Amino acid sequence: MVYELYYWPTIQGRGEFVRLALEEAGAAYRDVARGKGGMKPTEAAIDPHEEVRAAFAPPVLRAGELLIGQTANILLYLGRKHGLAPRAEAGWLWAHQLQLTIADIVNEAHDTHHPVSTNLYYEEQKTEAKKRAADFTAERIPKFLGYFEHILQNNGGRHMVGKRLSYVDLSIFQLIEGLRYAFPKAMAKLEPGWPGLMVLHGMVAVRPNIAAYLASKRRIPFNEDGIFRRYPELE
Repeated sequence: MVYELYYWPTIQGRGEFVRLALEEAGAAYRDVARGKGGMKPTEAAIDPHEEVRAAFAPPVLRAGELLIGQTANILLYLGRKHGLAPRAEAGWLWAHQLQLTIADIVNEAHDTHHPVSTNLYYEEQKTEAKKRAADFTAERIPKFLGYFEHILQNNGGRHMVGKRLSYVDLSIFQLIEGLRYAFPKAMAKLEPGWPGLMVLHGMVAVRPNIAAYLASKRRIPFNEDGIFRRYPELE
C-alpha cells in the first residue's frame, strides 16, 4: 500500500509530524500536493461535498479505504500500524495523550504570530504578536518543555513512551526544531534546563531514515508561511 498524504506543498506545518513518522517507518507515500495535481486532491479530501468523512483541514492521510484527519489521529494509526507506539492499550493511549499535548504547544506557537485572527496578516497584528510571543517564550515554552523533560526522565531518560522509539519521540524532535527556528535566542538560553530532551533530539536526528530525509529535498525548509516563523522582532 502506498499512503497518500494531503497537505500544503510549500510548508512543513502539522504535516511534518506525519512525514517524519512515515519516513522513520520506511513507508511508501505520496506527498500529493507536491505532485502534478497540486492542491486539488487535498481540497477534495476536506470537501464534505466530495468526501463523506471529510476532514476539517489538512493534514489528511489516505490509507487504502481509510481517510484519516487530524495529526494526532493519523499518528495514532501509523504508530500502531508500524511499530511506532506501544501495543498495550494503556501505552498507545498514553502516546496519544502526549501527542495531543504537543499539538497544544504547536497551536500556541502559531498564535505568537497570529494572536488576533488567522484571517489577518501578521503585519496587521504585530503589536499583539509581540505581547503574545513574550509570554510564550517566558512562560509557555518552559512550562511545556519542562513537563516533557519530566515525563522523559520518569520513563528512564531515553524515550518518551515505553522502551523504544515512538512517534512521540519524532514529534518532540520536530517541536524542538521548530522552536529553535522561530525563537533561537530564547531556546539557546532555555535548552540547558532540558538535557534529556536535547539528547533525545540528537538521537532522532541521526537515525538512518530520519537523517536521510533531513538531507533530502523531501524536507521542506522552515519558512514564514508555516506554523513556526522567525520574526526577529518577536524575541
